[in-house]
Amino acid sequence: MSPLSLLAVFPFLCLCVIAENPYRYFTWDVTYGTISPLGVPQQGILINGQFPGPWINSTTNDNIVINVFNHLDEPFLNGIQQRKDSWQDGMPGTNCPILPGTNFTYHFQVKDQIGSYYYFPSVGLQKASGAFGGLCINSRMYIPVPFDPPADDFTLLVGDWYTKSHKVLRQILDDGKSLGRPAGVLINGKTGEQADKFTVEPGKTYRLRISNVGIKNTLNFRIQGHTMKLVEIEGSHTMQNEYDSLDVHVGQSFSVLVTANQAPKDYYIVASTRFTRYSLNGTAVLHYSNGKAGLSGPIPPAPIGIAYSMNQFRSFRWNLTASAARPNPQGSYHYGNINITRTIRLANTMGYVNGKLRYALNGVSYKQARTPLKLADYYGMGSKVYNNQSIPDEPPKRKAMTIQTAVVEGEYRTFIEIVFENLERSLQTYHLDGYSFFAVGIGAGRWSPEKRKTYNLVDAVSRTNIQVYQHSWAAILLTIDNAGMWNLRSEEWERQYLGQQLYIRVPSPYHSLRDEYDMPTNALLCGLASNMKKPDVETLKQ
Repeated sequence: MSPLSLLAVFPFLCLCVIAENPYRYFTWDVTYGTISPLGVPQQGILINGQFPGPWINSTTNDNIVINVFNHLDEPFLNGIQQRKDSWQDGMPGTNCPILPGTNFTYHFQVKDQIGSYYYFPSVGLQKASGAFGGLCINSRMYIPVPFDPPADDFTLLVGDWYTKSHKVLRQILDDGKSLGRPAGVLINGKTGEQADKFTVEPGKTYRLRISNVGIKNTLNFRIQGHTMKLVEIEGSHTMQNEYDSLDVHVGQSFSVLVTANQAPKDYYIVASTRFTRYSLNGTAVLHYSNGKAGLSGPIPPAPIGIAYSMNQFRSFRWNLTASAARPNPQGSYHYGNINITRTIRLANTMGYVNGKLRYALNGVSYKQARTPLKLADYYGMGSKVYNNQSIPDEPPKRKAMTIQTAVVEGEYRTFIEIVFENLERSLQTYHLDGYSFFAVGIGAGRWSPEKRKTYNLVDAVSRTNIQVYQHSWAAILLTIDNAGMWNLRSEEWERQYLGQQLYIRVPSPYHSLRDEYDMPTNALLCGLASNMKKPDVETLKQ
């Protein structure tokens, strides 16, 4: 939550900000810089000279103001999930990029959300060069949390990494070829001899926020000799099961508690590739403050096979009695009792168009428009920019792939089912901006209506990302009550860049600030909207 694009996950608020909540101000200078995370000097994208970027630590309902200065030689765009305000979602379908030598100020509120997330750039494969960082939203003091306060709170950004720059990787994709295997795996931008060290005191418990910020691979996360108690997934408190390791798919975020209850020494923290023919490891160090012995023994191995991962997914359960951002229990929302009004089945495919590699959903490979779809919608020129009839609700029988700027029309405040079918040999992960959804089921083979009998309609975790295993399906349920233009995409950035994405348009039946905020006065204009008139402050007050 889902694009800074979080995945990505929190709402932006431009104008209707609650005055009594605290403000946090940031200035970000986005620049190039030489980094060598795998020992090979390469061009990275830095924020305030840092790789990864600065950590944002906030509390529910805080107001965040970030002034972003783009010192790169190409457009830059950052975004974060939000409610009622896709104007600052930070995706190419909603926002014009920040041009070189200019700046833009994001102004949002982390409204009614908690949890562990990260931010990242959303255009031109820039994520492959950096400009990502951790973001946590803490619960307010008077909202109970279902575990004791930890001794400390650590953010671990794990991800695969290429030693080629994002520009070189982008050219490979533009030439219609695949990126191939990454060069390694990083934890907080480091590994090996330069690895991060997390110091703990014996007997104390620590919170680790783990996010897969990579662009291709699922990573298995584990700590030598220690178990992890899962407490939160992407803003939802979970039942607190213990795990030896966790499969963290691209874009996903987990929060665990780890107790320092082993012999005082150093232990490996490991993130390694899963579901690949190659094996790549990234490491960090869990260091006991009174330990004198260094790392010893082999790196603990990752589990093997899909069954382990699928069973782990099914073991994740929503904590029905815990409060989230508000005092009421999470389980007070009985999603399993709501009638489904529409089912959308999306099948991913790979193919070639004019000899070049493309990826598609239901036979349509997405083409990026020069004019953001949200802007086109606002100025009544949507039909000139996107096609809202191109994506059928079911996979077509025809095999031909077309390239279009595809938009799915959603009906405001309806309860829908989205089924992802993956008949390919590679695992898929999807993110939907602007929403959390209930990940109710997964299974092998093709989906059919009878599969609904296997759904978890009681305590499925409300989250923002869902994985779809090889030759399998996954189903989510959600109420589309967040008006705006929202990106649904593959979290594997080769596939997203080459077309495996679409937008869901959710119009409000009433032009009301209750449902959706208006265009901010500092909105950037581009494409067909370059010379259009922006609303003034007095108009927005009406």
